[in-house]
Amino acid sequence: MFPANVKFFSTSRFIENGASNNNYANFNLANHVGDEPNAVLANRQLLVSHYNLPAEPKWLDQCHSNICVNVDSPFSLKADASISQTPGVVCAVLTADCLPVFLCRKDGSAVGVVHAGWRGLLGGVIESSIKALDASKGGILAHLGPGISQDAFEVGAEVREAFVDSNPDFESAFIQFNNKYRLDLYNAAQIVLVGQGVKSITGGANCTYSEKNRYFSYRRDGEKSGRMAHLIWIA
Repeated sequence: MFPANVKFFSTSRFIENGASNNNYANFNLANHVGDEPNAVLANRQLLVSHYNLPAEPKWLDQCHSNICVNVDSPFSLKADASISQTPGVVCAVLTADCLPVFLCRKDGSAVGVVHAGWRGLLGGVIESSIKALDASKGGILAHLGPGISQDAFEVGAEVREAFVDSNPDFESAFIQFNNKYRLDLYNAAQIVLVGQGVKSITGGANCTYSEKNRYFSYRRDGEKSGRMAHLIWIA
């Protein structure tokens, strides 16, 4: 359980009065996927008002990196995770299969959210985010938001090899399927988190690919897939 002063949630692909049309129906929050810009703007405004957010989220220009930024001060948009220690500052990432990882200090003094696809997981985006949160100031709690499940996430042998070469513990995150493998992003993230000393990990029960009525999925919907937002802040 996160402290009472820490608020976080993931959006659905649908909301009443959402502005996106067609395959983006109706609550796409990403402005880089080909959706009508005015629809994305309207949805981002609706996001703030519908959920009574304390401020406009600090959006990033995600690039499957291991970069975590502190959004309390001027920051580089090119990042895949962000943290804050300031009440009312909303950290945000966008996903459509990649795994969102919510983080906070046990005392609620700092929060963060991570965009963890397989490239980010392999590259160390969770590690850099935990380092930015500075666990020495209090233990870290983690919650795994909705991502693609192992049953739906097929990767090549080269991806498995890269993971296992970096850490043999990742062997348990893969199962062979024909001449390829299926990767369990949830398991891989848990391996990283435990390795970083995180003992409290919740979530991990959803599948963006199979839960079509709730989530966008790039693997299912293709390049015209919308994106959900994953938000966390200190109240």
